[in-house]
Amino acid sequence: MSQPSVSNTTIATSYTSATTATPLLGETIGDMFDRIANQYADNDALISIHQGIRWNYRELQQQVHTCAKALMAIGVSTGDRVGIWSPNMAEWCVTQFATAKIGAILVNINPAYRPHELEYALNQSECSFLISADKFKSSNYTEMLNQMVPELKDSVPCQLISPALPHMKGLITLSETPVPGMLSWQQLQQKGVQIDDQALAERQSQLQFDDPINIQYTSGTTGFPKGATLSHHNILNNGFFVTESQRFTDQDRMVIPVPLYHCFGMVMGNLGCVSHGATMIYPNDAFDPESVLKTVAEERATALYGVPTMFIAILEHPKFAEYDLGSLRTGVMAGSTCPIEVMKQVIDKMHMSEVQIAYGMTETSPVSTQTSADAPLQKRVSTVGLTQPHLESKIINAQGKIVPRGEVGELCTRGYSVMLGYWKNEDATLKAIDSNGWMHTEDLATMDEEGYINIIGRSKDMVIRGGENVYPREIEEFLYTHPLVSDAQVTGVPDPKFGEELVAWVILKPGETLTEDELRAFCRDKIAYFKVPRYIKFTDAFPMTVTGKIQKFKMRETSIEELGLNK
Repeated sequence: MSQPSVSNTTIATSYTSATTATPLLGETIGDMFDRIANQYADNDALISIHQGIRWNYRELQQQVHTCAKALMAIGVSTGDRVGIWSPNMAEWCVTQFATAKIGAILVNINPAYRPHELEYALNQSECSFLISADKFKSSNYTEMLNQMVPELKDSVPCQLISPALPHMKGLITLSETPVPGMLSWQQLQQKGVQIDDQALAERQSQLQFDDPINIQYTSGTTGFPKGATLSHHNILNNGFFVTESQRFTDQDRMVIPVPLYHCFGMVMGNLGCVSHGATMIYPNDAFDPESVLKTVAEERATALYGVPTMFIAILEHPKFAEYDLGSLRTGVMAGSTCPIEVMKQVIDKMHMSEVQIAYGMTETSPVSTQTSADAPLQKRVSTVGLTQPHLESKIINAQGKIVPRGEVGELCTRGYSVMLGYWKNEDATLKAIDSNGWMHTEDLATMDEEGYINIIGRSKDMVIRGGENVYPREIEEFLYTHPLVSDAQVTGVPDPKFGEELVAWVILKPGETLTEDELRAFCRDKIAYFKVPRYIKFTDAFPMTVTGKIQKFKMRETSIEELGLNK
């Protein structure tokens, strides 16, 4: 990765812009995909271990073309939103590229979502079709959909009329057994014969790389998730430059255990690989340390992605020594800070001498800073790297002025990676992206003399649990929906496994009683598992200032003390 430039002033300011001889890709995802598939037709493209699927680029291209034509056949138009609610599967990847080829906007639904969150995302994005897995872990997707849409079982596939989902025209299931009212994946693909190749080519030729192509929901401090809207240009270039930094070629083979619904999987993983003609490998439908070890060894993988907790689980697996990981060279660790001892073990024991740290947010496609392949170990564990090529970074004070190097301020980023905006939420967009095009991350950071950026804290109350960003306000507003809850406040407390866990302070309505287990059960049926508070404290009042502002730092301190987490 290119070294960022340094301002030519007496005291260097916390601003960098990274230049490179490699230009941005000025094409749509569909055009890039076809170019690569034609160039590397016989290369392994996608291997899904748990499904027994192994496709080269020629075969993947055929799957994508068929799916793209099938979506056109059921009435998906350019700009329509198509949701996908599924763990890591080959069909996820096919859908990603098929929707891109026809200009449909893919709406990523978190596999952990429960009905409360699913209904909101589908309606806010006005999804016309949803592709859904049957089951995943403890979630029965088909059952939840039937509860949400009771008329589904009696409806004609792709002719749904539902008060709960007024924009939804049809549901497609990845289930191997028929589901009343839903089109199966196989039935969908069969409809591809109704559209000829020329019609698909004409549709694809009308698309522009600045068109929106993806909506990803991020938790927000205003309660409900916001839909970060990303273009072809945003995510294609980000995936490309993340793997450029890793010195990727068409001979690289990447194991992707991180979820596809998130930018880590679909952008840094899928698009990063495909833009170089490399191989995408899914070891399982979700992270499992032994399946990752087995897959890396058997597939002779050269790259591996994960959050620090994943790497810790791999290193600590009792069968770790039984697997040959000598083929590994590089990869990315992101999501939270990596302990230096873990980084040393990843380099020494897993042979990932060029492993990198990346930082960003969904709203920036996601990566805005990254360590280079040959960055010193200390930089890889104490910083989040340098500004990515074609991007700018600055650190500002409360008055919006750039601070000198070494001073703390808010990190902002600008360039091709900044989202188009939040879907149908202009107010939130204007708060996030200023009039000069800077995305305000709300993260506090410093920049050293070499341009390396260090994240030192998170503004507001965001909690990072096992790599998942959780905003307490969203959970608080959900807890308010319990009929016995008068008020609730949520904060984070330290946890050795997940980094942080959630603690909810709850005030009940007068005369009411409720147990911790009862409140957790209420949560588990309706919100994602990682948002369910690990600890619950029933109280009569919250710590407040004289002006009535709740002091969450005192809640955190008290919780740590009472729970014995400071030992």
